[in-house]
Amino acid sequence: MNETKRQHPLAMLWSLWKLVKNSFAFIVFLFILRHGSASTWIMYGRIVFYVAIAFSVISIIWSWFTLRYTADDKAFQIYSGVFNRTRRTIPYNKIQNVNRHTSLFHRLFRVTSIRFETGIKGEDATFQLQVVSLSESDRLEKVVAGHMSEANVASDAVEQNGEPVTPPEHITLEEDIPSTVKEELERNVHYQSTRKDIFKASFTSLSFLVLIPILGSLYSSIKDFFPDEKVTESIVLTWLDTWWITALIITGLIAISIILGIVRTFVKYGDFQISSDRKRIYITKGMLEQTAFSILKERVQAVKITQSPMKRLLGLAEVELTTAGGLGESDQEVNSLYPFLPVKQAYDMISEILPSYQVTQEMQKLPRKSLWLRMLTPSWVWIIATGLLFYFKPVILGRDQAWWMISAILLLWVVICRFADFFHTRYVLNQNFIQLRTGALTSTLYISKREKVIEVHITRNLLQRWFGVASVQTVNRAKPVLHHTVNDISLEAVESFQLWYMDRSQNVQTR
Repeated sequence: MNETKRQHPLAMLWSLWKLVKNSFAFIVFLFILRHGSASTWIMYGRIVFYVAIAFSVISIIWSWFTLRYTADDKAFQIYSGVFNRTRRTIPYNKIQNVNRHTSLFHRLFRVTSIRFETGIKGEDATFQLQVVSLSESDRLEKVVAGHMSEANVASDAVEQNGEPVTPPEHITLEEDIPSTVKEELERNVHYQSTRKDIFKASFTSLSFLVLIPILGSLYSSIKDFFPDEKVTESIVLTWLDTWWITALIITGLIAISIILGIVRTFVKYGDFQISSDRKRIYITKGMLEQTAFSILKERVQAVKITQSPMKRLLGLAEVELTTAGGLGESDQEVNSLYPFLPVKQAYDMISEILPSYQVTQEMQKLPRKSLWLRMLTPSWVWIIATGLLFYFKPVILGRDQAWWMISAILLLWVVICRFADFFHTRYVLNQNFIQLRTGALTSTLYISKREKVIEVHITRNLLQRWFGVASVQTVNRAKPVLHHTVNDISLEAVESFQLWYMDRSQNVQTR
């Protein structure tokens, strides 16, 4: 019989801290802003606040005593309540993701929080411990990982020998794990962020611009301090009157903004590590607050490699994994392997982490007639903007006829974007894989396996019929559903795509 356990006693302190944080607005209003108020409703409000806090504190203590759990041979058993006792069972084979989050609070006390997520919906879909010791967290994660690896090894043995294999009994400690399972639990580290990477990332992410809203807020606070706005303006003009003071101030602000950007990026992406074993991808990140989560490889529906203009100049790219369903951290970029990977390393990493995926460097271009089609397609943005400019005819820099210059610049920008989109758009069908690259300024390379594509749409508008081209849209199962479209490909390529997708039945196994 496995011993039932409770959360770490610090869980009560964690809940109390969250209670104080959530009640901060009421505290400020009732006891600071209305400190000397003798109003009756303020008095009753304080009484209600005291009663609510008292009940909340009792509830926190009561919940800690009544919530217990155990990890048996096949599932987590969670017990709660005293008078009305409830019991939840979460089988290990239903668990798809294991996420850890270590905030500054957790790091101070050498504890962590862990969350086990299943593929089902509802309140019983997750099992989360807000505060648990590091050793207990490691133990629970090994229990789940060991059990899943047992099932994988047994299923592989059945496929090879045609005979069922009886898995070992309950796995609780690392020394109890069979050697075949230990091999599967071994992780290969594919990437670990360095100082050079963080430095480049700070400029690529434009995080140094964080100082602009801070300066705006500071200037607004100074204006509120001085009742006369002319006083504030005179002070600023006095500072900027001398050229060397102006240069010194600008240089200092640029230096401070760059330092703040580097620090912000270092805190967010420092200690970033990507590793994997046979079945899962593991990502850890963060300096002050650490987050660790895993992605089941079989849930990966597609791979996206994105390059912004700044990243293209520095030879960097962001690799994202599109999965079937959310990963449970809506406030985290959980599907991003790393936003600032060198392009070549990104391609190599995909092949290392997902051996079943292939990245092809050589892709087919769009036919030349697609460029003419794009140039002849009306731009409604330019048409509407030109109409508004012609109607209002704004005076810019003292020029009455500046509106047509703005219209010409906008038209030139539309042409440049369309030419860049034509140049970046590439496609290739590689046996069981499809690669599509689209985008004007920011390009996106989409890679997916044929069995992961659940729908295909082929459309042709009037202009496309005249030029003998078509658009192809693929649909992948994800949350939200992933749509990816490549426009203006030749009809010969469309026919090849149809034949390629019709052979999908060779890769999809039906039961």
